[in-house]
Amino acid sequence: MSEENGIINAEYGRGHKVGAKIDIERIMEMIPHRYPFLLVDRVINMVDGESATGIKNVTFNEPHFVGHFPQKPIMPGVLIVEAMAQTSGLLVVHTLGKAAEGKLVYFMSIEEAKFRKPVTPGDTLEIFVQKAKARGNIWKFACEAHTANGKVAEAVVTAMIAK
Repeated sequence: MSEENGIINAEYGRGHKVGAKIDIERIMEMIPHRYPFLLVDRVINMVDGESATGIKNVTFNEPHFVGHFPQKPIMPGVLIVEAMAQTSGLLVVHTLGKAAEGKLVYFMSIEEAKFRKPVTPGDTLEIFVQKAKARGNIWKFACEAHTANGKVAEAVVTAMIAK
C-alpha cells in the first residue's frame, strides 16, 4: 500500500482518501454486535460518507470452524458478507454521528455476491466498502474483501438504519 497526495493506493488497485482509524473499543460503541458475531477488529481508513476499510483477523478458535469444515477450516461466505455489512454499518454510523451509535442497521438486499477464494485461519481479511447511494435511512454499498492471496469476495449490499 502506498500513499500519495492524501490518496491510498492499495495493492488491489483501489484508491481512496486517507481517513480515520477506529479501534475495537470504539467499534463496540458504534455498533451493537458482540463476540462471536462481531466480525470487524478495526478500521484502518474511514472517510465520512464515502468509504471504509475494515480488518478482520481470522483465527482458528472462531466457533464456525468447528463445523465448517473440521478437516479443512474455511470461513463461511455468509460471514464474509456479514463482515462487509458491519464495515458498511460502521461507515453509516461514523457519517451520521453520535445520534446513530448503537442503532441497528438491517440488511435489505445482497446482490452480485461472488466468492472467489477460500478464507482460512491465519488470513487477514481486508474489507473495502464504498458508498454507492444514500437516501434517507437507506444506504447502498459496493463491497470487496481481500486477503494476501487477492480478492476473495465481492457484493453489493443495501441496508437500512433503524430509526
